[in-house]
Amino acid sequence: MPMSWFLLSLALGRSPAVVSLERLVEPQDTARCSLGLSCHLWDGDVLCLPGSIESASGPVLVPTSLQTELVLRCPQETDCALCVRVVVHLAIHGGWEEPEEGEQSDLELQEPRNASLLAQVVLSFQAYPTTRCALLEVQVPAVLVQPGQSVGSAVFDCFEAGLGAEVRIWSYTQPRYQKELNLTQQLPALSWLNVSADGDNVRLVLDVSEEQDFGFLLYWDQVQGPLKPWRHKNLTGPQTITLNHTDLLPCLCIQMWPLEPDSVRTSFCPFREDPRAHRNLWHIARLQLLSSGTWQLNAPCSLPAKVALCWQAPDQGPCQPLVPPMLQENVTMNKPHEFPLVRSHPNLCVQVSSWEKVQLQECLWADSLGPFKDDMLLVEMRTGANNKSVCALEPSGCTVLPSNASTRAAHLGEQLLQDFWTHQCVQLWNDDDLGALWACPMDKYIHKRWVLVWLVCLLLVAALFFLLLLKKDRVKAVPRARTALLLHSADGAGYERLVGALASALSQLPLRVAVDLWSRRELSAHGALAWFHGQRRRTLQEDGVVVLLFSPAAVAQCQQWLQHQTVEPGPHDALASWLSCVLPDFLQGRAAGRYVGVYFDGLLHPDAVPTPFRAAPLFSLPSQLPGFLDVLQGGCAARPGRLANRVERVAQVLRSALDSCTPDSGALGFGEAWDPGPYPALE
Repeated sequence: MPMSWFLLSLALGRSPAVVSLERLVEPQDTARCSLGLSCHLWDGDVLCLPGSIESASGPVLVPTSLQTELVLRCPQETDCALCVRVVVHLAIHGGWEEPEEGEQSDLELQEPRNASLLAQVVLSFQAYPTTRCALLEVQVPAVLVQPGQSVGSAVFDCFEAGLGAEVRIWSYTQPRYQKELNLTQQLPALSWLNVSADGDNVRLVLDVSEEQDFGFLLYWDQVQGPLKPWRHKNLTGPQTITLNHTDLLPCLCIQMWPLEPDSVRTSFCPFREDPRAHRNLWHIARLQLLSSGTWQLNAPCSLPAKVALCWQAPDQGPCQPLVPPMLQENVTMNKPHEFPLVRSHPNLCVQVSSWEKVQLQECLWADSLGPFKDDMLLVEMRTGANNKSVCALEPSGCTVLPSNASTRAAHLGEQLLQDFWTHQCVQLWNDDDLGALWACPMDKYIHKRWVLVWLVCLLLVAALFFLLLLKKDRVKAVPRARTALLLHSADGAGYERLVGALASALSQLPLRVAVDLWSRRELSAHGALAWFHGQRRRTLQEDGVVVLLFSPAAVAQCQQWLQHQTVEPGPHDALASWLSCVLPDFLQGRAAGRYVGVYFDGLLHPDAVPTPFRAAPLFSLPSQLPGFLDVLQGGCAARPGRLANRVERVAQVLRSALDSCTPDSGALGFGEAWDPGPYPALE
């Protein structure tokens, strides 16, 4: 682990004691013994296998204590590595057993007792991510072989380790005659680097001498592939670097090197265990469905996570883990993964868990297959060649059918089993040994139970309708209000007044309008990304329409995203949040019939709208207001006369708001605070 003398001296201190560390110029490991002993170091490392403790039939050599010393291994004058020298003290353990009378002659007993003693001593070293084991052969002359006598020591040079590392050393013999010795030591850390909090910011204080020029790089450490640079500067110490707490990630690392030719760079990652960094990482991690059978978890860092499938009921309760569990596996970030042989279903969701906690959940098939279905998941379990049992997955667990329990599945147990045996359920997964999963529709049971009630209600409604027809010449048909979600950029108080005016005017029509200006408390509680994602999903599931309001600021940031492919947005970046929600639909050709683009007369030229967003209809307001309202109401607008009245009322409100948003008035980018409450009803 070589590094420049500049960085090593910073870590160990600037006192003269640093220079006094012994320097080893020999690049290979060596061993030596104290006077009277002879040592031989085996070439290369050996397997670290202590084995079990064995009993000795005579005296044996065993380690009694361990000592360490820091030295420097310097193949070149300015190219040094911090190294741990290990001194193991040795002693004689046990003695010769006295034979029973008449077993051996005195001559036979003297031969082994006058021989030298040879032992194999193992030194095991661990310092993440390094593990090594060295083997020393130590020979003790016969004159020193006395029970309980200390015979000297063996010195090993040396085990390399990094700055600030925790090293663990064990020593034992082969074969092993006693419990191994162990020693733990913390090496000097980078005392010149201090990480401290300053409100919402994080300060990196680099205590480097004033005359020292050095390079400084912030980068994301990648498990696979090269590092991803973020910020690079050439500095002269000392320096203080300020980071926002939202920039912290577990893989955010620092690299430093002196501005000298062929200098060695040293890297360290101070945020690997920082809770804020892990929270930020999960906020920007995303699950992506690549095709019907593959998925990918996108994140800038590697996450210690597992992925599993679960079943989400329409009541928005907790997603139920499948029985038996499937797809429980460790995740490799930014790499496609294969689903098991599971048939697609909108209620099947993917959960990502870390440290026994669900961090991320996505129902990847819901967008393509529609909203959740009121289906019951049946689990077929096979315990033998012809042995089958069936249970229904519910929030309380898997209810075995038939059952006397008071659950929904238990009440319909006979009907569900009938559908199962007659293959009226859809098979989602099958394993010859474990069993199968079946999705059984529940709609027909609800229809049968309520058919008489519905018939009575229909008769009452028909009678009432007939009476109304007799009383009036015509009946007003009130169409079902369609949902319109307005997405815009924060261009200042004036532009917010304009957006609020449009939202209030549209709310007077047969439309249900959603806009962040009216939901700021909910937006603050759940975060911008979660709010926009939930509103978009709800709007599209209800066959609504998403209205994208393009302004100069929105166009500029859209172009930046399309050109530079920046990372996922933070929790309070509204424009970046809704861009991350809607942009995939445009890039994957799913925008038709779902989105409408809008810009205001005089504030933006139509050619300024980015090309990908032109896949949706684009209107200028209020000049193209009739076509815009017709698209919003799904082609079910009122009669021409009534539509003209509505167009005139909405246009009047927009013209009034646009007059206050002209550049001359200064209201577009500045102005007093505005209360985004509902506008008065249009007359």
